[in-house]
Amino acid sequence: MIGLGTLLNMAAIIVGSAVGVLVGGRLPERTRDLITQALGLITLVVAALNVVALLDADWIADVGSSAPLLIVLGSVVVGGIFGSLLHIEDKVERFGGWLQAKVGRSEGSEARARFIEGFVDASLLFCIGPLAILGSLSDGLGQGIDQLALKSVLDGFASIAFAASLGWGVAFSALAVGIVQGLFTVLGAAVGSVLAASAVAAITATGGVLLLGVGLRLLKVSRLPVADLLPALVVAPLLTLAVAAWL
Repeated sequence: MIGLGTLLNMAAIIVGSAVGVLVGGRLPERTRDLITQALGLITLVVAALNVVALLDADWIADVGSSAPLLIVLGSVVVGGIFGSLLHIEDKVERFGGWLQAKVGRSEGSEARARFIEGFVDASLLFCIGPLAILGSLSDGLGQGIDQLALKSVLDGFASIAFAASLGWGVAFSALAVGIVQGLFTVLGAAVGSVLAASAVAAITATGGVLLLGVGLRLLKVSRLPVADLLPALVVAPLLTLAVAAWL
């Protein structure tokens, strides 16, 4: 069944979040903050592993040795321009605020801010990365859900830690996962069989850069509007194909 991997992933996030909320209520605030910061450090490690795709042999063969970094740079800049003009970050936060209003009308402003932070940060973390993209493409191609099954386990445990600190907003990130991975699954079913390996590498490396931003958010170093950079994931493969065709 195509799409089963994403449904499994959503269920893992919801269950993990429920466990995290139950556990988090028994933990002091200092411990909850430490958990979030630990996730930030792990996110930086995952981001670095993704950025290594800049050395992908297929990508270098198609565009040359110096082009991958320039493609990622151009993708982030162009994607950031489009994203900021479209106010993607603001819209995601407003949607998170709308969700919070529906499920927690009586909660105060601090609880509202935590809900939105959990929703936005968890959505970015769970939707950006090679497993989300490659796993969904593989699912769409009918090649199985092994990668998404692995991602479901990882996201489930991450949801426990996240929700222990940020609450129920993390559970609603399952909606974002369903939409994003669902789109990539449809893309895989439509054109995945002809998607060049270099284009996939471009998405992976650019996703790594965006994950660096997510890690900095979790560490409270910077509230970089990573959602505004999401169009870069579309720009990167297009630039790669354009450069490869030009060469």
